[in-house]
Amino acid sequence: MESLNAPWRIDYILAPKSPAPDGQSIFTRIGQSSEDEKNHVIVRAKTCYAVLNAYPYNCGHAMVIPYRQVSDLSDLTDGELLESMQLLQRLERAMQAAMKPQGFNVGLNLGQVAGAGIVEHLHWHIVPRWNGDTNFMPVIGGTDVLPEALGDVAKRLREALEKTD
Repeated sequence: MESLNAPWRIDYILAPKSPAPDGQSIFTRIGQSSEDEKNHVIVRAKTCYAVLNAYPYNCGHAMVIPYRQVSDLSDLTDGELLESMQLLQRLERAMQAAMKPQGFNVGLNLGQVAGAGIVEHLHWHIVPRWNGDTNFMPVIGGTDVLPEALGDVAKRLREALEKTD
């Protein structure tokens, strides 16, 4: 079995989290913001949006997030669930076109013990993968090497997403 190691994320996981104003998650605040470039939002739909992960496992690591803050799949409406899956499909196609990955990890962590970093607001991860995309740097050096800045990746994916409409 191959392991995906991301030891640089432990700083984020263990860091104290300040309470969200009015109980709103960071994802709710990003969803309500108009600062898409600053927040690395790459596409918006009616019930959900996609954003690059600020603490990525790999270059292009994105998340699909419903605007409505819910913590469990059973709390989503049929429309939210359908549109989230459709947006994941669009992201896969856009990433294939823009980044040429050889595979993907797609997942959802529900609850803190399952690895959810933002427990109160469910979100799907889609991570492009390439053969040999992990190396000794994260394991030995505690440092990840991402070959492209988030802003540049966001721009390329926005352009690819425009072509998937």
